[in-house]
Amino acid sequence: MRTLMTTSLLLAAVLGGCAAAPGSDAAAPAPEKLKVQVLSTLPHDPAAFTQGLEFSGETLYEGTGLVGKSSMRAGPAGAAPSVRQELPGLFGEGITVLGPTAWQITWQDGVAIERDAKTLAELRRVNYTGEGWGLCHHDGRLVMSDGSSRLTFRDPATFAPTGGVDVGRDQLNELECVGDSVYANVWQTDRILRIDAATGRVTGEIDASGLLTSGERGSADVLNGIAAVPGTGEFLITGKLWPKMFRVKFVPVT
Repeated sequence: MRTLMTTSLLLAAVLGGCAAAPGSDAAAPAPEKLKVQVLSTLPHDPAAFTQGLEFSGETLYEGTGLVGKSSMRAGPAGAAPSVRQELPGLFGEGITVLGPTAWQITWQDGVAIERDAKTLAELRRVNYTGEGWGLCHHDGRLVMSDGSSRLTFRDPATFAPTGGVDVGRDQLNELECVGDSVYANVWQTDRILRIDAATGRVTGEIDASGLLTSGERGSADVLNGIAAVPGTGEFLITGKLWPKMFRVKFVPVT
């Protein structure tokens, strides 16, 4: 009897050890399913290969890509930019604005450009290792994607890496930091992920399909560009070579 009880207790302990611990990924709730609710549309430069989109106050900043066509620009949303700086010879990627300065990264050039936020004039260049895709800032640090499943944290003054999290989903592209979340376009899809910035856990999946007409789709590239509209809970989203931007809310799928 003692042997049977001991065996039963050992088996229970083993099975209990295999169970998911509270707070583990296996026990985490499934990501919330969301969709876009379009509130309005604004014009967008159909020649802009959008790589980064972000508001600072009422000014909308946009970074564009392709060698020979890369730039950073700023101005009122839906209007021609008030200021624009080209990035000759490099393939521009994500951007973010931190008070008086802004950062713009490059795809495979390993160069980050710090700019004056008002004039967009180049202040300095910093080298980094690996590819650059998306960029935003959260809680005193930069958050950067490189097309993999990892988000890398960087020092906003030196651009040196300071840590990171793995999201478990690759092709993470343009980023937008909002509160404790990072929103990430998934390259070559119409999906946006909402990610817990502290853990990398995906808390929401947003379906942003069907925004362009079939005619507009013919000359457009992929969805890429998320800018939180300050103080509203709303977002501007667009894509590479899209003729429009969409002011939207992310609402639950019912």
